[in-house]
Amino acid sequence: MSSHSTPSVSEGSLTIPRAGAAPRTMVLVAFAAVYVLWGSTYFFIRMGVETIPPFVMAGIRHLAIGLIFYPLFRYQSKEKPTPAQWRTTIITGLLLLLCGNGALSWAETRVPSGIASLVVASVSLWMVILDWLRPGGVRPGGRVLIGFVLGFGGIALLVGPSHLGGSERVNPLGAIILVLGSLAWAAGSIYSRHHPVPHSPLLGVAMQSLAGGAGLWIVAAATGELQQFHPAQVTLRSWLAVLYLFSFGSALGFSAYIYILKYSTASRVATYAFVNPVVALFLGWSLGGEALTLRTLIASGTILAAVLLVILAPHKPAARSEEVVPVPGEA
Repeated sequence: MSSHSTPSVSEGSLTIPRAGAAPRTMVLVAFAAVYVLWGSTYFFIRMGVETIPPFVMAGIRHLAIGLIFYPLFRYQSKEKPTPAQWRTTIITGLLLLLCGNGALSWAETRVPSGIASLVVASVSLWMVILDWLRPGGVRPGGRVLIGFVLGFGGIALLVGPSHLGGSERVNPLGAIILVLGSLAWAAGSIYSRHHPVPHSPLLGVAMQSLAGGAGLWIVAAATGELQQFHPAQVTLRSWLAVLYLFSFGSALGFSAYIYILKYSTASRVATYAFVNPVVALFLGWSLGGEALTLRTLIASGTILAAVLLVILAPHKPAARSEEVVPVPGEA
């Protein structure tokens, strides 16, 4: 089938033509990379914020991505972004990276990385609701609404009451910041779907990184984090975490994601939203000493069941011929 007759795959600000068949091994490797690399970012963010202030750490990561990748993909794509495209990527960069990833980095100074990944999984739930509330939006079906209630019921279980099942609850402020950050990420994703973005998805990511990275540095300065940041006091462990997040979490992970968007179906690609929290919980428990209490296990099952309901729910056809998959909660 020619590329002209195949549907595109739209994800947040991405619209990627469906390509022909690819080697099965390469597709499986790309899926494994998205599952493991993005699932591991939560643990490495926790390592980074051990000795680097959270907004400074996120600012280093994302501004570096923008400064390196923007000229590279601008040259490769031959695109000249328009003012309208810059406006979209600035707005979405601030929502996704400053409000979304910045909130995640800050919250992981108070909330275990595995728990943080579970709350961030609510991005898929928020996207359904926000897409419904926008002008001309589509009302979600009953299965999706059940998933929404289940998902936030699981989050409520994490934060209270105290000593439920013999385990402490999650820091309420950290959980609230994570929910708000997930809402901001979903809002940015919905916004980018309906406003002009560059044809090259990687150029668009670089532009978002410039805007979001700059915003993170401004917040770091305004909150006093820059004054508290002393590079000589940062441990090698934290520097290696930032390097991992830049190279594997962002560069390699996102490249693998683009690859599977081209060569697989939306329903299969969307499974990362279910698998990533499982990977994060396992790494937090096995490498970070994070407790897997009865409360955590019950809430995990509830939230992941909710995400699965949303992913597998039938969707009404959109106005344009495309398959929609949830935006990466952590890229």
